Amino acid sequence: MAASKRKYAGIERELIRTLTDACETAKSEIVGFHWLTHEVNYERFPESLIVTWVFDGEANKARALASADKARMLALTLAAFEEVGISVGRIADHVAFSVEQPARGKRGQGH
Repeated sequence: MAASKRKYAGIERELIRTLTDACETAKSEIVGFHWLTHEVNYERFPESLIVTWVFDGEANKARALASADKARMLALTLAAFEEVGISVGRIADHVAFSVEQPARGKRGQGH
């Protein structure tokens, strides 16, 4: 395995760990929040890194985004990035919000 692949494998493991912690914290604090996931293209890292916070319905997502919960999710994401040593200009550019879709088989890697 090339050194860069090893480096990114380590970052990926640590990122999953810190985002899992953020997810568990948010589940106990934010109504309707269910899980989060992330996507990244390591050829364009960290610019391509996106964390998606997933809610159980549109109403809970809208309520969260209109309240202090949005700032909390951004802060949890930033803390997860910082713990791994990932520096980004604007955390909001690396966060998305979605609604859980009905199951149609397996879903992607959630935390």
